[in-house]
Amino acid sequence: MKLTQYSDYSLRVLIYLGLRGETLSTISAISESYGISRNHIVKVVHQLGQLGYVETLRGKNGGLRLAHRPEDINVGEVIRYTEANMSLVECFGDQNACVLTPNCVLRSALNEALNAFLHVLDGYTLADLIEPRRALHKRLLPTVTERSA
Repeated sequence: MKLTQYSDYSLRVLIYLGLRGETLSTISAISESYGISRNHIVKVVHQLGQLGYVETLRGKNGGLRLAHRPEDINVGEVIRYTEANMSLVECFGDQNACVLTPNCVLRSALNEALNAFLHVLDGYTLADLIEPRRALHKRLLPTVTERSA
């Protein structure tokens, strides 16, 4: 199972905001901190806002922050929302043309593996991901200069 870059960036944005707590952050600061294109972060933040994970405040003193406590943001749920396609193989999708499908054990095994993968992620919250707070702060926050998004 390989996550898309979009899901990866979504989790990184949530980690960043989780470390900042109630302090407002900017898209530019997140982009700079991770060395990721600002345009990518804009798209990710937009969807995270639509999904209710991120609160955005407009205006001169605006910015963004988590809309929920880190303990209330489930990693498995985030992945389910941000992964556009969880089809590991052709037979998982609508355009299945595989002749083995009616008798295939592989499909069942892969579906079980996908469910196990998501089940493990369901056991983690954003709070778990930001647990090594001091080390993460050193890597992400000291070099960041907050400026308007």
